[in-house]
Amino acid sequence: MSLYLLINIGIILFPLFLSFESKLKFYKKFPRVLISSTIVGIPFIVWDSIFSLNNVWSFNSKYVYDIRFLHLPLEELLFFITVPYSILFLYETFLFYTTNSSKEIKLYPVLILAIVTFSAALFFPDREYTICIFLIVSAIFIAIYFHKPKFIFREKIFYFLLFTFAPFGVVNYILTSIPIVSYNNAEIIGIRLLSIPIEDFFYSFSLIFSYIYFYEMK
Repeated sequence: MSLYLLINIGIILFPLFLSFESKLKFYKKFPRVLISSTIVGIPFIVWDSIFSLNNVWSFNSKYVYDIRFLHLPLEELLFFITVPYSILFLYETFLFYTTNSSKEIKLYPVLILAIVTFSAALFFPDREYTICIFLIVSAIFIAIYFHKPKFIFREKIFYFLLFTFAPFGVVNYILTSIPIVSYNNAEIIGIRLLSIPIEDFFYSFSLIFSYIYFYEMK
């Protein structure tokens, strides 16, 4: 069994097992998980494929099976199944075990973050991964500002998004330190937390927020 496949199994194993817990009953949310995973996963997979073709990042054949689709290893495609499932399970668990009362956040910091991330993209026009991820994050903040989705204006949701950096960091550290995934240094800023490119934290935010956003759509 490939190492990347084992990581995927590790990501989803406990959330899947606990989905049938009698209080949470997360299994009843499967349709919403599927819809969110599909809507978000398709563009991210296409982006992933294009960047792989352009050598922005690559996958170590030593740790993945030689089964490819859109130039991506099977394990990378499974990542877009195991991660949303686990993240949305954690999200529902977080909501279930926290109080309903929560301070509302103000709107103007969201607009400031949109401007800052857009400016950061313009500052690195020759770094393909950097400019793309900052533009995506900026677009997300602009969408929040104008669409004003109700769920995001609860302060505790931002605490949850911050919390997700912990499991993300562990998984991403394994992927980038071995490495299973390697980055082209010409396409990133070059700032890393341990082995993790700084851009990956913005990627994590954009991916996880998008999953929650479409999961919350009724």
